[in-house]
Amino acid sequence: MSANPSDTIAAIATAAVPARGSVGIVRVSGPEALDLAKVLFHPAGKPAWDSHRILYGSLRDAAGNEIDEALLLWMQAPRSYTREDVVEFHCHGGIMVVQAALQACLQQGARLAEPGEFTLRAFLNGRIDLTQAESISQLVGSQSEQAAQLALAGVRGKLAQPIRELRSRCLDVLATVEAQIDFEDDLGPLDESEVQKTLEEICDRVAAILATAERGELLRRGLKVAIVGQPNVGKSSLLNAWSGIDRAIVTDLPGTTRDVVESQLVVEGMPVQVLDTAGIRETGDRVESLGIERSRQVAQSADLVILVVAAPLGWTAGDEAIYATVAGRPLLIAINKTDLAPSESVELPEAIATCPVISTQLQASEPAAQSIRALERAVIHIATQGKVTASNLDVAINDRQKAALLRAQASLRQVIQTLSDALPLDFWTIDLRDAVRALGEITGETVTESMLDRIFSQFCIGK
Repeated sequence: MSANPSDTIAAIATAAVPARGSVGIVRVSGPEALDLAKVLFHPAGKPAWDSHRILYGSLRDAAGNEIDEALLLWMQAPRSYTREDVVEFHCHGGIMVVQAALQACLQQGARLAEPGEFTLRAFLNGRIDLTQAESISQLVGSQSEQAAQLALAGVRGKLAQPIRELRSRCLDVLATVEAQIDFEDDLGPLDESEVQKTLEEICDRVAAILATAERGELLRRGLKVAIVGQPNVGKSSLLNAWSGIDRAIVTDLPGTTRDVVESQLVVEGMPVQVLDTAGIRETGDRVESLGIERSRQVAQSADLVILVVAAPLGWTAGDEAIYATVAGRPLLIAINKTDLAPSESVELPEAIATCPVISTQLQASEPAAQSIRALERAVIHIATQGKVTASNLDVAINDRQKAALLRAQASLRQVIQTLSDALPLDFWTIDLRDAVRALGEITGETVTESMLDRIFSQFCIGK
């Protein structure tokens, strides 16, 4: 990725709707941004070109052909997103208008921005650190309010602050040890018990941050839940009741659902993708067979499988066969149609006696609402092992940050072991430096160009 600050870059900064949209923004950043704007933008009247002031006028290409009636916002460095001169053209939305505006900027000498290059420049110019940059990307892609709040906390530096504090404490220990090596005669003996106590405290804090990784990932990407079962046990009715709309066709005829039906929900702040699958059974129908095979594939890739069992039928050989295909996956048993059975309880085989079980009634509104609430509680409990939900998760690390923290944790534990083995102080410094380096990778104090390329290539163009 190019990071040449002498370049002036441009890109469409809003979603480009194929047919129409309300507003489209083209963003330009770099040393020539203002000069470019003065060529292309013609304000009404003779206003002053003051920073952070919106101008109204017409946007024209270099040949003088009018592109659109537009607004212009100029933000003088360093008071901008990138800490460079930034110009934004606010046009009417729609792909043709914003594409024409972008082409005019490129013809005037700007270069098309690479994915994430605006944010990369903000990082390189010291406006944000690497955790904030990644949080900006996560904020753009948030699928729920809680995921957005989690990302916003990262943008505000809530993750960077404890990481910097941990790195600072490691640096303090490293400085103490190195001073002891260089000036042992002047300083006297090192208080090794105090050093060990400090390192153990740092390790405990690192472990606490690491514990947020799995739940944070669930919040960001969401939970994939597959509803499986035999035909006519109520899978589609369960999806419809859960989503609140008729997403799936419900009839008394077996094999009605021929393909996977999807619904996107948010449960306790967590995005949940619910997949209603075709009823699994032996069939000679070619189309239904294809749907059943797809159902099996979806169940194998799901984070959680809900196996629906019809209470009037009890546990049958068909249920046993379906269970065999999903054994090993996180599983929830839903005993459905309990209002049509003489007893709500169904005798389950010993192999799944420990699986969570809920009873559902979906015909009447109030029992259906109660059933869905119980279902949601069970789903979230299984997904998070009952430890944390979106509402009490403060900050969460991503996979890159997790890998760096694991390296820091391993290095710190090695220092503690080295101390316990009474090895020379020089051995301490090797692992302490590794821990400092790993923590610095998280915020960007120590980072390679290849790492930056990998991180920012995942951003959208224009951000």
